[in-house]
Amino acid sequence: MKKKFLKALPSYLIITLGALLIALGMNLFLIPNKIAAGGLSGIGTVLFYLFNLPVGLTVLVMNIPLFLISWRVLGTSFGVKTLYATVMLSLAIDGTSFLPGLTEDLFLSVLFGGALSGTGLGLIFKNDATTGGTDLAAAIVHKFVPFVSIGQLLLLIDALVVIMAAMVFRQYELALYASVTIFITARIIDYIVVGINYTKAAYVISLQSDRISSRMLQELNRGVTELKGRGMFTGMDRPVLMCVLRSRDIPHMKKIVQEEDPEAFIFISDVREVLGEGFSYEPER
Repeated sequence: MKKKFLKALPSYLIITLGALLIALGMNLFLIPNKIAAGGLSGIGTVLFYLFNLPVGLTVLVMNIPLFLISWRVLGTSFGVKTLYATVMLSLAIDGTSFLPGLTEDLFLSVLFGGALSGTGLGLIFKNDATTGGTDLAAAIVHKFVPFVSIGQLLLLIDALVVIMAAMVFRQYELALYASVTIFITARIIDYIVVGINYTKAAYVISLQSDRISSRMLQELNRGVTELKGRGMFTGMDRPVLMCVLRSRDIPHMKKIVQEEDPEAFIFISDVREVLGEGFSYEPER
């Protein structure tokens, strides 16, 4: 038990650091300047100015029904890390709310707030956790409207939050700054997790392909294709699994493969264009 705890401790410390960085980005730059960059934190920022509600507590309260609904509708086991990251983020936001904003310059706030938030989220994603929020909301809605991809739903939810904030604050220029913040955050996340390309194709060569593919289908909610391969040195037939993933899913995929077959061979390649279920955009070239 002690050995298991010590092995997991560095991951939880990094998740804690990630939550703290997000909180600093919000309290030092985004919240003081009314920049609601999508997600539940954006809604929390709007409610803070309307009703003086603590942003962290508001985010936590909104996450609770999302977790419960997701558990009921999707049957998802979120894991301790995601629950920990969600709670720690809320505590970190309210715990650092006493800090004064560092600047009133909107451009600097967008730049540094987005960078800190992206770095924090990247660290959390890289340690196989999420902070709940709009990811869960998009997954729930996708269950009932499967013809709309999760990526499109995430974009729609963030856009609605940005538009709502602009209408409440009656400063429509803030919507443009919030959009830039979302872009910066996303790019930083991508860079930390797997590099500058947003989408990757993972190939797994393993004799435990059935167990690995089953877990990838259930836990990552991504399609998996089995290709037929043959080792030219041994002459043995070996299945090759192929799966197109978002950056945030790659640490989880590696964990699944490692747990099922430590001797599996994995290689990941850049994907320049993806069209189809779950993907409907063109990553940067």
